[in-house]
Amino acid sequence: MDITGKITQALEPRSGVSQRSGNPWKSQEFVIEWYENQYPRHCVFRVFGEDRLNQMNLQVGQEYTISFDIDAHEYNGRWFNDINAWRAQPPVTAAAAGQPAPAAVQTPQAAPAAPAAQDAPAEAAPVPNATDVPAGAAGTEDDLPF
Repeated sequence: MDITGKITQALEPRSGVSQRSGNPWKSQEFVIEWYENQYPRHCVFRVFGEDRLNQMNLQVGQEYTISFDIDAHEYNGRWFNDINAWRAQPPVTAAAAGQPAPAAVQTPQAAPAAPAAQDAPAEAAPVPNATDVPAGAAGTEDDLPF
């Protein structure tokens, strides 16, 4: 999964020595904020490994696109989510990607409307009735699952 947002917090790094292998380890958790509609959303994710932390070099206040995996584990009858980042990239814009910005869309000029005859009666387009529309026509199917 990917989320594009701003890093709002960098929590204290944690480190230790693996009991299984005896190798040292390091991890750090970050909070990312992104907007869904008008409301901010937050997610805490972990970056595991000193080499990965150095490679990503995440900075508070900067925007990134974070790629991560979600997993869960059980401990004493309770379940906990693990959200582990494996890639962080600054968001790609058209200018940053070396591509020209999209040109403004120009709409063709409409031909001037013919002057309406003042003594001609105006006719409204007929509004179709529900019974006039054939079954399965576009827009007539509802999206209800039942």
